[in-house]
Amino acid sequence: MRELVHGAVVYQEDFPLTWKHAHMARGKGGAWYIPPHWLRPSDPRPKNIIEAARLASRRAISSSHTLSYSTIPQIIHQKWKNTTVDTWPRAITDGIERWLSYAMVENDNGMAHMLWWDDGCDELIRQVNPELVDSINALPLPVEKYDVFRMVALNTYGGIYADVDTTPLRTPRTWLDETDILPWSDPQTGAQYSSNTSSHPIQLILGIEGDNPPDTNTYWRMGYNFPVQLTQWALASAPGHPIINRFLTTFAKRMQQLAKPYNGNLTLAASAGAFNQDPLSLTGPEAITVATMGWLEENSGLRWNALTGLEDGGRSKAIGDTMILPITGISPGRGKFGNMGSKPITDPSARLVHNGQGSWKTFDLKVEFGKICRMAFGRCRDWSKVPIK
Repeated sequence: MRELVHGAVVYQEDFPLTWKHAHMARGKGGAWYIPPHWLRPSDPRPKNIIEAARLASRRAISSSHTLSYSTIPQIIHQKWKNTTVDTWPRAITDGIERWLSYAMVENDNGMAHMLWWDDGCDELIRQVNPELVDSINALPLPVEKYDVFRMVALNTYGGIYADVDTTPLRTPRTWLDETDILPWSDPQTGAQYSSNTSSHPIQLILGIEGDNPPDTNTYWRMGYNFPVQLTQWALASAPGHPIINRFLTTFAKRMQQLAKPYNGNLTLAASAGAFNQDPLSLTGPEAITVATMGWLEENSGLRWNALTGLEDGGRSKAIGDTMILPITGISPGRGKFGNMGSKPITDPSARLVHNGQGSWKTFDLKVEFGKICRMAFGRCRDWSKVPIK
């Protein structure tokens, strides 16, 4: 008992913000922080995280508490199993403490922070996207459910979603500046793109995780599905963005397609293993890349591979209301192997670092052999990159 008490004291001293606003301030569905100056005397006290997120979104939008050059609310969403801080891996506690340090600043610079539990995630989906409940429940891996949840949360409330194994390197309020929204052109087609912040402010921020020459097989040998591939360990959106909607719609259609041999019965299909797909493709980086690629190609005429940062030193690229950050934006500090233009975490263009805890992954001999087979011999392209039961 003495050791447990001592451990709690250490966590309380080392992570005071997380201890106070996660461990000690637990509510139904999660824990939350809303800057006091956002609130009005008439605002009811939230009873659960859904009410808190709704209130924070309403106040952020009505009072222009948004990220610079955007209409994205200053709300941070994260997801973890519980708020019992002294049981968390220290790397996760480090990250959340840093996020809270940027949320809990004085004057007008604070942000809201929502730490969601499983029951809060489930209830949100039941309330705002009941048509997705059966599909999400049929998914075999919790990580796939969390992938869909983050899109539902951003679609509903807006804000930033960041995995708990990320650490912000600067306040999200300054993630965009005047250099990010400068016009740019496709070097092959000459097409020009830009964002007019007066009539078309940024409403979606996504980052590149894989950037490889499109005329080589390097991208798939490194485990990516596209030469330029996005990630979703961190992203930011205003409520109701069409790309987020497209992700959710595509997910629902894909689940119905997989269940078609079972007369559309999701439960029966799940029992038969029909949804034991590669989660990176079904709900992860490939899925958000496909949704974004399709929307921007159809609505802006974008040539997808024009987003590469390999030829321009890695600059941000705005296409209407959508901002694509270069690989350094949310994947800085990569080593020499597989660098893809990633600069150090000290670079001014680095927004956050992903610590890659990968708590959902398990060791699988076939997966590891597939990596070697792809990288060393240029074979095994279609082997799954994650364990599939």
